[in-house]
Amino acid sequence: MSGLKGICVPVCTPFKDGGASLDVRGLEAHIDSMLEAKVHIIAVNGGTGEFPFLSEAEKRQIAEIAAKRIAGRAKLVVQTSALRTEDAVSNAKHAADLGADALLILPPFFEGPGEAGVRWHFEQIAKAVRTPFMVYNIPQYSGFDITPAVYSRLSEIDNVKYIKDSTSNMLRIEQLVAQGAAVFNGCDYLNLYSLMTGAPGVFTGMGNAAAAELVRMYDLLQAGKLTEALRLWKTMQPLSVLLWTAPFNPVAKAASNLSGRNVGQCRLPVPPLSAAEMAQVEAAYARLRG
Repeated sequence: MSGLKGICVPVCTPFKDGGASLDVRGLEAHIDSMLEAKVHIIAVNGGTGEFPFLSEAEKRQIAEIAAKRIAGRAKLVVQTSALRTEDAVSNAKHAADLGADALLILPPFFEGPGEAGVRWHFEQIAKAVRTPFMVYNIPQYSGFDITPAVYSRLSEIDNVKYIKDSTSNMLRIEQLVAQGAAVFNGCDYLNLYSLMTGAPGVFTGMGNAAAAELVRMYDLLQAGKLTEALRLWKTMQPLSVLLWTAPFNPVAKAASNLSGRNVGQCRLPVPPLSAAEMAQVEAAYARLRG
């Protein structure tokens, strides 16, 4: 199995009936648009997919739809985290059976364990499946920081192959790259810089609106065309910054809708953007489109 690299888009989850149910056709169309843009990796049930507000049955349905729709045309990452280790193991088995290329896994959160408990949690999942892990570091929400030193120790577990770092700290990316970690930057406004420093890929919610542009930027960097990549990145900067200074998921969905990829509104209790916020998204998207 080849390793993960390139642009990974955690797709938004479309809803219908005012958020009461999944919009299956909308999800299929959205995944198709990512494939048309030649995105390298598609992730489901991530933060951008609003996983805290999905039922377990919905998360499994989304993973099944994605696996069937992608059918090997891109890599598939499924977020399978759970507070209880037994549930995390069950989720991992389901994703592995679908042929997921990697599992995105948070440490147990909300007054969760320290490093020894986090390691035990990952070890139990690793005993149950052979699918590679991308450990998910977002300490501002999980309450546990997978520092470069902690990741080095966790990577002793056979399945631990990648880390998604969403600390928005460029130094962290540099440190992880320097120690040989396969780190995917999870902060949109660091996309270009993390790739320049040697990260194999980025995990970017902005891809819901700018998939083709991000793939083009990646290709330019791979070809050594830094000036052209930077020029393209400048068009994406306003949206990348807005995602991290305004409500993330509503901005991601609003920008996606503007791009013609209709993913609707976020599921309540996350409210839609205000008129002023929407005007900011429109201005940022206009810059992206030139």
